[in-house]
Amino acid sequence: MAQTGTDIEKAKALLIKGELVAIPTETVYGLAGNALEPSSVAKIFEVKGRPQFDPLIVHVPDFESAQKYALDIPEQAAILAQHFWPGPLTLLLPKKDIIPDLVTSGLDTVGLRCPDHPLTHKLLETLPFPLAAPSANPFGYVSPTCAEHVEEQLGDKIAYILDGGPCKIGVESTIAGFENSLPIIYRLGGITQEQIELVVGKVNVRTHSTSNPKAPGQLQSHYAPRKKVILGNIDDLLKQYGTKETGILSFQHDFNSSLQFILSPSGQLTEAAQNLFLALRMLDKMPIKYILAEPVPDVGLGKAINDRLRRAAG
Repeated sequence: MAQTGTDIEKAKALLIKGELVAIPTETVYGLAGNALEPSSVAKIFEVKGRPQFDPLIVHVPDFESAQKYALDIPEQAAILAQHFWPGPLTLLLPKKDIIPDLVTSGLDTVGLRCPDHPLTHKLLETLPFPLAAPSANPFGYVSPTCAEHVEEQLGDKIAYILDGGPCKIGVESTIAGFENSLPIIYRLGGITQEQIELVVGKVNVRTHSTSNPKAPGQLQSHYAPRKKVILGNIDDLLKQYGTKETGILSFQHDFNSSLQFILSPSGQLTEAAQNLFLALRMLDKMPIKYILAEPVPDVGLGKAINDRLRRAAG
């Protein structure tokens, strides 16, 4: 069982020793290790059961630090960092050799992010290295949005969980890269496509699934509970699957079932995003065989929620 607390110095000491620590961010909890030390990075893959072809995101305290690890930062990337860091935006940039190939799965780009959480931001400021930190859960499963979720699944494999309370956003960071200086979104997340376009103009979205992803979160099956998720119109799905072995994940409609989770009774996408992974976890523990889920409105954060739902059903 991992120790849980708010002791930044304890977390720092463990990370310097090469151990792994779960850290809070505004998106989800991360499983963190020294991004410059291959043995620590290898532990992350081992503890998560994550395939080494799936690259990791590197967390830094500020834009100045990011320049230590990126060979070239396009003007558009600097503008996005100025607007959205600290925050739920990862920038995919050409990497310097100081970043081990294991972090990037052999790719010549690295995902850099400055998280918006006071505990983790202070931790990053005190460390002499950046932190590689994918979500703190077994690979492919639902991401953790509180310290209890981490303890439940990885508590016997790590030494310490830095408890920063519930995550305020609840879905992972948006990942943006650049081709010929033009921005491309590789993963939808906490910063919306619309927000990015207000800053840098039209962007392409390329979140296709692949067995050799360019960025985290691109695999077809990901963020998934153990119970089978079926995505569609819930009324139609109930006619097909019935109610006996089914749980319901709805956006705002009450289906009058004891085996349901309503993401946002008031229809707020921010609330739905905060609740998404919690809902999948709760439904996964219910005595059901199927989780019937419906898409949310496909605007703003809804695009990221729908992306996670499609991959959960993948």
